[in-house]
Amino acid sequence: MNTTVTRMASDTPPPVTIDGQAVLNALPSAVIVLDADNRISSINLAGEDLIGASAGYAAGRPLEEWIPEDSPILQMVEQARNNGASLSDYDLQVESARLGRRSVNLQAAPIPEAPDHVMLCLQERSIASKMHRHLTHRGAARSVTAMAAMLAHEVKNPLSGIRGAAQLLEQSARGEDITLTRLICDETDRICAMVDRMEVFTDERPIQRGPVNIHEVLEHTRRVAQSGFGRHVTFVELYDPSLPPVLGNRDLLIQVLLNLIKNACEAVPEIGGEITLTTSYRHGMRLAVAGSRERVHLPLQVTVQDNGPGVPEDVLTNLFEPFVTTKINGSGLGLAFVAKTVADHGGVIEIDRIARKTVFRLTLPIVDEPKLRQVRRRRAGAADGQWASP
Repeated sequence: MNTTVTRMASDTPPPVTIDGQAVLNALPSAVIVLDADNRISSINLAGEDLIGASAGYAAGRPLEEWIPEDSPILQMVEQARNNGASLSDYDLQVESARLGRRSVNLQAAPIPEAPDHVMLCLQERSIASKMHRHLTHRGAARSVTAMAAMLAHEVKNPLSGIRGAAQLLEQSARGEDITLTRLICDETDRICAMVDRMEVFTDERPIQRGPVNIHEVLEHTRRVAQSGFGRHVTFVELYDPSLPPVLGNRDLLIQVLLNLIKNACEAVPEIGGEITLTTSYRHGMRLAVAGSRERVHLPLQVTVQDNGPGVPEDVLTNLFEPFVTTKINGSGLGLAFVAKTVADHGGVIEIDRIARKTVFRLTLPIVDEPKLRQVRRRRAGAADGQWASP
């Protein structure tokens, strides 16, 4: 079907004919057309993104390949087909092994020109929840920042005095007293090390960013893991080699992925442990920049999935907050650092459970070449004393 756009003006140019599929592809919502047997006959770009398959692959395949047969979506399709009327549902929970767990607003409408065909329009509600979680993680990072500054001043300095006093006592101690003075020194060292780990949150300077090949970062972290804590794990790599560079800091991204992969290695079983690393291009993800009208496009996604028992449901939503951990001896700072670093990159991190597997998703900005060239020129000018650094 073709759409004609007519401009009303005294010197009106000829009407512009736009292909109907081009109009559907411009929509941010997923549009899927099903035939009488619930096979996909048409799908737009947002729909491809939703099901994770191209239109060529999806054409002619039953929707049941992506959602279970008892899904309320299929029930709505049948009702729309039988009643000949549109139906809507809001905040509908959809869960399957291929789609994961999603919350969508759904509309199902029969197509009069095509008997027994039904159009599905699905608007994923998770974009709003992603923004909410992103702001929550950023707020959690700020709370750690304030706490780290306080601990460094109010706790670390007195601990140095306590350790020094214990060392003086140890010189004249005997027997069990030596054990106690060494215990005091060990415990003060442990607390100081924790404060040191928190001090990373007090650095509020903008990070230095540039083009980063995310696959080189993933390859580096995988080699580090397999040479140490991930020796017992099988790694599966599903990469999209056509992805553009990430706009980021290579060292910080390595640290982020090392944290996530280490957590995954500790979660998988000793025998049969498997971690899947995936990269993909995602359409339509944008994030407002605080303090400006600018919106950053976040199309590059990195996924770290393990086959461990999964994060308990009661801590899933709070896992990026400081001191929240599922480990017996964990400090709860690793994922708080990850959340802060991803937020500093202007990205979003999420955690989900799919079929009992834990999935971390990093959504990151890509390099804007014109902007990058402008920043480089400014930095070069600043080095010559001609420009202020951005």
